[in-house]
Amino acid sequence: MFSLPEAWVWDFWIVDDGTRYHLFFLYASRALKNPDARHYRASVGHAVSDDLTNWTRVTDALVRSDAPAADDLATWTGSIIKGPDGLWYLFYTGATAAPGGSNVQSICYATSPDLYEWTKGGQILSADPQWYEKLSDGQWHDEAFRDPWVFADPNGDGWHLLITARANHGPADDRGVVGHATSPDLVSWTLQPPLSEPGQGYGQLEVFETVRLEGRDYLVFNCLAGDLSAAHRATGTTGGVWLAPAESPLGPYDLAGAQQLTDHTQYVGRFVHDRSGHAVFLAFRNVGLDGGFVGSITDPQRVVVNDAQVVIEGALVG
Repeated sequence: MFSLPEAWVWDFWIVDDGTRYHLFFLYASRALKNPDARHYRASVGHAVSDDLTNWTRVTDALVRSDAPAADDLATWTGSIIKGPDGLWYLFYTGATAAPGGSNVQSICYATSPDLYEWTKGGQILSADPQWYEKLSDGQWHDEAFRDPWVFADPNGDGWHLLITARANHGPADDRGVVGHATSPDLVSWTLQPPLSEPGQGYGQLEVFETVRLEGRDYLVFNCLAGDLSAAHRATGTTGGVWLAPAESPLGPYDLAGAQQLTDHTQYVGRFVHDRSGHAVFLAFRNVGLDGGFVGSITDPQRVVVNDAQVVIEGALVG
């Protein structure tokens, strides 16, 4: 388990450089007292491991910028890929304050030659009202446009970002979509229409990850009960980590038929291949036995695939 005595740890992503695993994680001081206050104090920490279990913390990757900037409130969840130029590219969420205690989110990036020292490159994408909901629409508590997941085009034609976003139409509690952007070079990005339609049961689908398990493509996403549509919430589910069958990393995705992998005790699930080539699953510990926020990251958990059913050994579902 990865935990910090002085700070809560939550959303994270993992990079394998071929020798070591690199854990990038959001954290905020427990001196805030209220864990709900952590989001506006988030920085991106960094730790390394040889086995996905024993982690050594190193210098932080990112902190928020001085105002005015797209990330002058907080730096949130992202993903990392190595470019053809040998640089590592970190795409992350920048949050800036908006009137009424809300916030506006956008996609920013930074680069590094070694995964340790990062240089910010600025904002690259924001929500376009042609396809995506804006804060001014008044349908949601913030302008949701975050959690970029980067991967190479399956046919070798550039790069893709999947983005937590909301459509500009549909019931207010059911507008969650898979936002999409493309790039020829990891620097210049063009926003595209979403890769899914609203009305799938989710107010938002957080922290995407594409994964291939036993020859099948899936989309991993996360949603707790409070952000489900009213109809979906009425089933009694707590929400948690979800897994949707996909025809390819670019979809189509069966969001309405997604399998729930965990209940609300574990959140932001990540699949990683260990040194033996087997897929394992990690998530952050969200809710403890007392119902309070925990704020640590699990050890690797075994993944079992039976036909199209994926089971995380030890994970609760409810």
